[in-house]
Amino acid sequence: MVETKRRGFLATAFGGVAVGGLASKAKGQGGSGATTGLVTSPPVVMAPRGDGVEIAWSVSRLSLGWVELKTAEGSKYLAQNGWGFMPQGEKVLRARLDGLKPGTSYRYRVVTEAAEGSALRVESEWREFRTLDPGSSSSRFVVWNDTHDNGETLKALDAATPAADFLLWNGDANKNKWTSEELIVPTLLNPGGTDFTAKRPLAFSWGNHDVRGEYGFQVSDYIAMPEGRPYYAMRSGPLAAVVLNTGEDKADEHPSFKGRVAFDALRREQVVWFEREVLGRPEFRDAPYRVVFCHLPLRWIDDGLQRTFDMFSARSQVLWHEMLVKWGTQVVISGHIHCAGKIEANAEFPYAQITGGGPTLDQATWIDGVADSKCLRLKVNALTGETRIEMEFPPIVNLQPE
Repeated sequence: MVETKRRGFLATAFGGVAVGGLASKAKGQGGSGATTGLVTSPPVVMAPRGDGVEIAWSVSRLSLGWVELKTAEGSKYLAQNGWGFMPQGEKVLRARLDGLKPGTSYRYRVVTEAAEGSALRVESEWREFRTLDPGSSSSRFVVWNDTHDNGETLKALDAATPAADFLLWNGDANKNKWTSEELIVPTLLNPGGTDFTAKRPLAFSWGNHDVRGEYGFQVSDYIAMPEGRPYYAMRSGPLAAVVLNTGEDKADEHPSFKGRVAFDALRREQVVWFEREVLGRPEFRDAPYRVVFCHLPLRWIDDGLQRTFDMFSARSQVLWHEMLVKWGTQVVISGHIHCAGKIEANAEFPYAQITGGGPTLDQATWIDGVADSKCLRLKVNALTGETRIEMEFPPIVNLQPE
């Protein structure tokens, strides 16, 4: 679907009383059309943690909002931005929820009010999310990659992908590059017109196209990270998941970037963080299953062949390989090449490499990961229902000295 048609579809979808699962109630002055136009995306549950999540939703004008949780004692009001203000903004509102219980389902709704002009208020329907459970005996996660704003593929992926502890969107959500800030909401908060976090919270991994273009620097205003950095670690049951940022697929000095990027420094920064946070914290260091997610592969079949763009991130590999081996990484899950594939572990690289598919219906895949007491099972599934790749990994013991 061309860009103008896609925008027209979104405007039509948001013109009624429901917005991708966001049921609106009008209060105060103004008609229902004006009120529902205040909120332009479903609530997106992202950055899952054992003690909370962050919820983002887009608005059409200067607004303020909050999140309400439904508890046994009644509704609990929650809103936080860390600076003493209610969540406010002209384009997006974000509310970070802290202090919640691990492995617990919460009923919630988001409330939005216009901050100027007519007294408009929009209340979403009551919805549900579940916090991560580090103490669980099992975990299920799902992975998308390289969707490139293909609406048809996104709808099919959302329909095919089951509920899970988290959805790891492994980069290249953007079609090509960010030429306008207005592209960000339909691409990241309402992709393909779907309410895609209704069944699984979003954990985002940055791809090279997600940082590209004049407005790439603004993506972080819309997408939350658990600790405010574009790399992080999560513990879900027996699984430790580390999300690393491979940056661009060309050198920082490439003329197409026009001096906008500095990913060499970011790659080095992640080494320091990994040594401190992943190797230094028992919940990650000693996990039975150890998986790394990053958009660009760290290995590929043509490791010695670099084109005008990188098929794999040699810049990341040379910096990160030693720390990944030290941790006992079992598998690196990536995208980028638009082809489902795998490389088994060997003596030089004791971690396997898996890649997911591409943006078209015939290329697209979703990865199903299940970790329990017996093994970590990974299946790379096509939209036809075919399983293209299967791998299993046994639980491992602590590789670090006591």
